[in-house]
Amino acid sequence: MEEGEYESVLCVKPEVHVYRIPPRATNRGYRAAEWQLDQPSWSGRLRITAKGQVAYIKLEDRTSGELFAQAPVDQFPGTAVESVTDSSRYFVIRIEDGNGRRAFIGIGFGDRGDAFDFNVALQDHFKWVKQQCEFAKQAQNPDLGPKLDLGFKEGQTIKLNIANMKKKEGAAGTPRARPASTGGLSLLPPPPGGKTSTLIPPPGEQLSAGGSLGQTAVAPSSVGGATMSWPQPKPATADIWGDFTKSTGSTSSQTQPGTGWVQF
Repeated sequence: MEEGEYESVLCVKPEVHVYRIPPRATNRGYRAAEWQLDQPSWSGRLRITAKGQVAYIKLEDRTSGELFAQAPVDQFPGTAVESVTDSSRYFVIRIEDGNGRRAFIGIGFGDRGDAFDFNVALQDHFKWVKQQCEFAKQAQNPDLGPKLDLGFKEGQTIKLNIANMKKKEGAAGTPRARPASTGGLSLLPPPPGGKTSTLIPPPGEQLSAGGSLGQTAVAPSSVGGATMSWPQPKPATADIWGDFTKSTGSTSSQTQPGTGWVQF
């Protein structure tokens, strides 16, 4: 037993009875009916502990906790703990005093649930011991353990569902949608040269022979639902005021027919 190992408690039962058992005459097993069940030799508390791989069945005084007897168990089922052949509440355990002396005694529980817990606690402990031994062997010889085969068997296929996958916007081969224009007119890019003397007339106007804009009928254009017309440029030499500026000093204030101008 190593010094650094700690002791853990596996099971505690508040009441257990101890019986003296007669020597076994045959190999057929122990029978609880042959014991004096109504006259137990001792009654107290049972506690199962574990230290390393060994479990210990301890019979203690239920008040003071003084140890009455102890049975080390290194294998279950085995000779250290045996079940009787005629009941599930009674067992035969092998106790030791630490000086090499051993004896077999009978123990019994008044409740079948306590006997079941006693049996399961020992089973779980030695199941854990078996797993620890297997882990230790695998750690020393990792090649002995089962290998995981992830290869495809003959005729085995896999199926991928890509119906819901969508191409990312802007990926290669996917045209981008042009943004819709918010107005009726679109802006043209500037000319490549940037230096030109040619004037581009608005829609509905034409350049005259002398390079000036001539007045023509302007078709209204619609922008965003509103009607607008291009402004009429002024002629190069014409005077829009006519003879109004030349009538200075005239005493006549008559309105010329056919015009909408009034002299003041």
